[in-house]
Order: sequence, then structure tokens, then C-alpha cells
Amino acid sequence: MAIRFANNCSNCVNLVENAFCSKHEVLVSQKYTCDQFDMKAELKNERSCTNCNKHETSSCAHPSKAAPGMLCSSWAPSA
Repeated sequence: MAIRFANNCSNCVNLVENAFCSKHEVLVSQKYTCDQFDMKAELKNERSCTNCNKHETSSCAHPSKAAPGMLCSSWAPSA
């Protein structure tokens, strides 16, 4: 199975602050894409304890070590 980035707004250079598309001047989400999609040149690894769905819950694998900027193999997206 190949893994690749989706052609959606969250990976597009036209996405600016607050989920705003600078190309179409509308609010968007990661579920959207369009014919003017232009992939961002850089990759970002923004995963950490603070955006993990398990952070500060009973399902956190390392509750005593969890902190902003840290990451473990149990990370789960919060969205």
C-alpha cells in the first residue's frame, strides 16, 4: 500500500491562518480540495502529546511523561 499526502486544503499553499483559502477567499477544512490545489513544498510533523486524542485521558500510554512537544508510538489524531 502506498502512502501519500492527500490533495486537500490542509496540504495546499493557498491555505492561510484560520482555515482561510487565499485563492477563493472562503473558509475551508481538510475535507475540501479544488482544481487550483498546489501542494506545500515543506513537510511538517506537528504531532505531539498536546494534539493527541489520548492526552490526559486514561488511555494515555505514558501519562507521567506526556508533555508538549513529545511524541510516542501511541499517538492518535485528535480530529
